[in-house]
Amino acid sequence: MLKVIATAALLAVTACAAPPSPSTAPAVAQASTEWNAAALAEVIAYVQSQKTTGFLIIQDEKTIAEHNWPLPDDPASQTFRANFVHGQAHGGALREDVASQQKSLIALLVGVGVDKGLIDIEKPVSSYIGAGWTKASAEQEAAITIRHLLEMTSGLKENLTYEAPAGAKFFYNTPAYAKLKPVLEKVSGQELWLVSQLWFTKIADMHSTGWEQRPGAFADVGNPTGLVTTPRDLAIMGQIILDGGLKSNGARIISQQQITAMLTPTSTNPAYGRLWWLNDGAYSLGAGAGATRREGALIATAPRDLVAAQGAQDRKLYLVPSMKLIVVRTGQAAPDRDFNDKLWMLLVQAAPKN
Repeated sequence: MLKVIATAALLAVTACAAPPSPSTAPAVAQASTEWNAAALAEVIAYVQSQKTTGFLIIQDEKTIAEHNWPLPDDPASQTFRANFVHGQAHGGALREDVASQQKSLIALLVGVGVDKGLIDIEKPVSSYIGAGWTKASAEQEAAITIRHLLEMTSGLKENLTYEAPAGAKFFYNTPAYAKLKPVLEKVSGQELWLVSQLWFTKIADMHSTGWEQRPGAFADVGNPTGLVTTPRDLAIMGQIILDGGLKSNGARIISQQQITAMLTPTSTNPAYGRLWWLNDGAYSLGAGAGATRREGALIATAPRDLVAAQGAQDRKLYLVPSMKLIVVRTGQAAPDRDFNDKLWMLLVQAAPKN
């Protein structure tokens, strides 16, 4: 049975917590005098208008703004709740399945596995989980390495049939990526929920984070477990990246070498590293079978050193190392199709100027 990483005591508190009403949801938790207050208020108003449930800005380890909004009482929101919401954390934030943001945590876990000497990303996936995990020929399958899954270059279609030589092209393939989960279980000798806890989330103090079985409609597409978490926990993960693999007390969780490798552009998509999105490329290839090449940075209005963990329904964890900045957004899909660009245009206007 899948288990949740959060402790039993925390779950007990969560179960008893009452949802905040729109009138009691916190506004700006702490505003730096260096931020433009009026422009920051415009950021928050825009984000709230985009079906957001959680929004958090942290700069230099100080909370600049924090909001947790309840879901409205309409059919679309109730469907979202049934499919993505798994209770509430202490403080009012919803615990949501954050879709493909899970990939970025898996990248960190693989990096820890490399640090421990348990994973070699140049080895074939089949050397860890056995042959027959694809529908390709034995020779084609044997050419697919852990690196190819991390960089979305497996050469497989979503049904795991062969399409191209491994490493030849970028294709955002979630069912292929998901094979990294049994790899982690095999090398650690633990179930995914436990290896996640022992290698990262528990020692990082991400106590509202866990893995949950997804509803059938989502579980049957090749990635049946969802990462359930909160904006605060995502921010903790982001801070560890900004701090070079260290937690707040100085304890090392992952090596700087692995973080650097994870955030290095790949040859097939300069907007992608190892399951993390990057903003410093000359062009980008997005997710989805119909993704086309887009010239310029991934988010034109954002700083070029931005990196991001992104998921469906516009789940965002943005990190800007040059600004020591973390921005998290959870909730339903934003109505604004240019959400990334519009949000960063507003954030840049509000943020302190160098």
